[in-house]
Amino acid sequence: MTEQQQSSSASYAEAGVDTAAGDLAVELMKSAVSRTHGPDVFGGVGGFAGLFDVSALKDFRHPLLATSTDGVGTKVAIAQAIDKHDTIGQDLVGMVVDDIIVVGAKPLFMTDYIACGKVVPKRIAEIVTGIARACEETGTALVGGETAEHPGLLGPDDYDVAGAAVGAVEADALLGAERVRDGDVVVALASSGLHSNGFSLVRHILAKNGISFTDHSDDFGGQVGEALLEPTRLYTAPLLKVLQNPSLDGAIHSLSHVTGGGIAANLARVLPVGSWVEVDRATWSPSPVFRILSDLAGSSLESSEGTWNLGIGMFAVVAPNKAAAVVSAIAADGIPAWAVGTVSTSARDLAGFEQGAKGVDGGAVRLTGAYAS
Repeated sequence: MTEQQQSSSASYAEAGVDTAAGDLAVELMKSAVSRTHGPDVFGGVGGFAGLFDVSALKDFRHPLLATSTDGVGTKVAIAQAIDKHDTIGQDLVGMVVDDIIVVGAKPLFMTDYIACGKVVPKRIAEIVTGIARACEETGTALVGGETAEHPGLLGPDDYDVAGAAVGAVEADALLGAERVRDGDVVVALASSGLHSNGFSLVRHILAKNGISFTDHSDDFGGQVGEALLEPTRLYTAPLLKVLQNPSLDGAIHSLSHVTGGGIAANLARVLPVGSWVEVDRATWSPSPVFRILSDLAGSSLESSEGTWNLGIGMFAVVAPNKAAAVVSAIAADGIPAWAVGTVSTSARDLAGFEQGAKGVDGGAVRLTGAYAS
């Protein structure tokens, strides 16, 4: 190294950026990332660009690429508070890849981005290992990523994560509202907990009650922060099995990922204009974490239906003659599933219904009745 290079390197270190720590982080995560690579991935880890062989798309009649990008939101604040970083990566994959399955696409590859105040190699490796583990579970190649050190902008222990993924689907297999028919059954797939939405409200409730993430609570079943970090359930692999099962061909007409916006709004997005559904609350009992937080807030479960998933992570709108088989197939993969309502196109007063969301002129949805105890 020349004297000028040494001077430049020292100046960068003095500015708070440690390139050697970044290199070590890559080494620590390398094996986990490599396990997501099949023969379609070229170049391995560390290239300027990830390479993925898409020659298989030549066998498609009319291939469509599907893409999604997202982050984990303020859930990362809890991971940072209790210094536990091995599950937040699964949350990221759930938020990104499970949006791709919604259109019926098979995920192909994903990239991630981590911004932090200081690169702590072990911490970065734990985050990326969690991403890689979830990518492996969903059949998604993790082909690249970036860790950026932002001293002075973020604190030494602060970070944020984001990612993007790409999948492919045959045009005539595309799922969506246009496939939904009168009489279709709406099937709910259970969430594992809060997933990655509504954590600003969670943090507000805990702060108002003087509860720290590091506190231990019998109600939460242990440390509060660890209970809240329950990772997002992944739906891609079980749903792909259903979509690729010849006996269930055409069974699923549309899917909805219950994320920001809550239950009714997300379901309304995948229903056709003019249709409506009443979701029966009595068909399920929200997980204890939702009840605990609602009690602490002094509010009802119903008041958080537009923020939290309340126990439903995904909806499938299914042909009525195949609904029972779809429920059984999903349950066989360890995900509780059940019917919550039926699509109707009959004329009725839609006052009190959520109608469309996020710029989509969709169907109308409202929740009725009381939750099961």
